[in-house]
Amino acid sequence: MPDWPVHGSKLVPWKTQGRAPREDREFTEGLVSLPPLVADCWFDPGRETMVALEEAAVAVASLDVTAGMRMAAISGFLLRSEAVSSSKIEQVDANRNDYAKAMIGLKASDNAKSMVAAADAVQGMIADAGESGEIRLEAMLTAHQTLMKDDPVDSSYAGKFRDVQNWIGGSDFSPRGAIHVPPPPELVTELMEDLVAFCNRRDVPIMAQAAIAHAQFESIHPFTDGNGRIGRALIGAISRRRGLTKNTVTPIASAMVADVEKYFALVNNYRTGEADPFVLYLAKAALHASDAARESVTALDALPAAWVELAKPRKGSADEKIIPWLLERPVFEAHSAAHVAGVEERSVYGALERLTKAGVITQITASQRNRAWAATEVLDEVDRLNRRLATWQTGV
Repeated sequence: MPDWPVHGSKLVPWKTQGRAPREDREFTEGLVSLPPLVADCWFDPGRETMVALEEAAVAVASLDVTAGMRMAAISGFLLRSEAVSSSKIEQVDANRNDYAKAMIGLKASDNAKSMVAAADAVQGMIADAGESGEIRLEAMLTAHQTLMKDDPVDSSYAGKFRDVQNWIGGSDFSPRGAIHVPPPPELVTELMEDLVAFCNRRDVPIMAQAAIAHAQFESIHPFTDGNGRIGRALIGAISRRRGLTKNTVTPIASAMVADVEKYFALVNNYRTGEADPFVLYLAKAALHASDAARESVTALDALPAAWVELAKPRKGSADEKIIPWLLERPVFEAHSAAHVAGVEERSVYGALERLTKAGVITQITASQRNRAWAATEVLDEVDRLNRRLATWQTGV
């Protein structure tokens, strides 16, 4: 028996525009999904889910506290982890050096720039929830504008709800064979306002609220593109609004990317009224992501001492001043390093050369102009976190 309202459907006419295969030209009508209004719906979790929700809340809050003295560095790392993994779920990926260059505005691939935009979008949406105490449609639209404004295909739709019909899977030309056909565009605003009302309740367990809100968001699919990344940012925004986190982002997408097919299947099943399985899944994902992230925090905390051991900097030298800063700014150019070291830019290159030879940093640019460096151990910890989470769903 369903534990949540089942999505309805409606048969609507369809006319394929432009040149398309015969099967699409002959596709004249199809079913669109009609998500239920959920603002006042009550969720009653099963016993296993109740326990998982409590354990997840404790783990997420504990991770937030664990960041401790290195708050800026750890929160930056967790934000990057979430944005990178959320992008990978959408098959948006880039190599480490390309992503690093995009982080400081140097020439990089579209994918790398999109991953950086995803981090900015997540951060903006979560920060707004913390500052305003609400989940706001305006913040979602702003986050979407940040994410999609430079997209080569969908930039004209950045920051706007769709005014066209979209679909997931199936043909490129029509909803023929689609896995999910979201509601017609004229229903999007009402459904999103209803979803925001649900997000701003306080009588639903936090992670259950985040899970249901995410699944409902994905059903509505309010944007032409970027829905997955904004929908996953909603999970973190609800955690921040409810006070579960104050400074960090739980890298739940890093757990999801371990088995994308399972994640998608549970979101699809939500539409048949199966909310509890997805809530349980998200609670367990949050628990495992928090545990794995604490290992990353420990590893990152150990890096400055290891770097000092490698470089053996003179006391009071530029090298010594740059080393502790690398956790917070793992990708940088010479002028930033010079500012931190308190020296003129022309004087900092010797320190950067010594740190490079010691294996503390790596130059990520090939040319002598616009040179940039990275503390690659910090960036690589994102991949190590993902590897630790790769087997959580199977227990291998």
